[in-house]
Amino acid sequence: MSKVVTFGEIMLRLSTQRHLRFSQANNFTATYGGGEFNVAVSIANYGLEAEFVTRLPDNDLGHTALMEIKKRNVQAKNIAFGGDRLGVYFLETGAGTRGSKVVYDRANSAMATITPGTINWEEVFKDATVFHWSGVTPAVSQTAADVCLEAVKVASKMGVFITSDLNYRAKLWQYGKEPKDIMPELLSYSNVILGDLDTAFFMSGLAEEKPDYQNKASLPSLYNKLFTLYPNLEKVATTLRYSISASHQQIGGILYDNGELYSAAIKDVTPVVDRVGSGDAFMGGLIYGLLNKEYNAQQAVDFAVAACCLKHTIAGDINLVTADEVEKLMSGDASGKVAR
Repeated sequence: MSKVVTFGEIMLRLSTQRHLRFSQANNFTATYGGGEFNVAVSIANYGLEAEFVTRLPDNDLGHTALMEIKKRNVQAKNIAFGGDRLGVYFLETGAGTRGSKVVYDRANSAMATITPGTINWEEVFKDATVFHWSGVTPAVSQTAADVCLEAVKVASKMGVFITSDLNYRAKLWQYGKEPKDIMPELLSYSNVILGDLDTAFFMSGLAEEKPDYQNKASLPSLYNKLFTLYPNLEKVATTLRYSISASHQQIGGILYDNGELYSAAIKDVTPVVDRVGSGDAFMGGLIYGLLNKEYNAQQAVDFAVAACCLKHTIAGDINLVTADEVEKLMSGDASGKVAR
């Protein structure tokens, strides 16, 4: 069985209830989430082996986060303990024409203060098929970026397939470095990159070009620029999101593989329950689709888009759906009928 290892930060999520604004909230709903953890949960839900690697504080919140990881059938055997605190983020969920807001409280967290040598990557990757990381981790701190580089180097040396989600978060790059200073070396080890083309060019230090995703004929030449930059790259994927409002999203996707462009049909998602983690749901679906020997490239991107759409219907960070449920939506069944 294929095994997917992900590396990043799990955080305590505190969200307002019933679409209240921060100034209206008297209490918050506490859950756990984080980009790479969310991907690991999707993989486990689809029946594959998943392991999450992180650093947690050795206190009640850290151990509760560990319980959450294990509860989701995700392996946690290589998690390190140390540091003073668990990262936190606050979410104000928007509705209609009012967008959602996120406030981070993750400075000096256990992951932000991780240092090279903390994780035995040879041990982690000895039975791994895929290693997944995202641009959130190197945005947190220089030492987190250093550990991420340490990981991709070992994964590459050991022949592990490497996937990455660009996940640009402007609020996180606060330690004196810009993405173009850090991301190109990390991405040079990647076999799959998920992200918008303009974000990929920005993080790579290239002049930004605004792609026209409606003009499919113009896209291959833009995607090919990334293949020129990153010699290990095999596939590039892009989530297409058209925000009609906070409560109505249109979701599609593109996979550029071996010189061929595969495009998934746009799906309407309304009403939106929670869009946080939907990009991670796409990534988890894409990894599963690429590992599924019964799928071709078109089916892989179709699965990723369907998984992303379903995540919008689920509260919290993680995508609590099965492969059967995703395939049902893939097949065109969006009825939402009660299963009896």
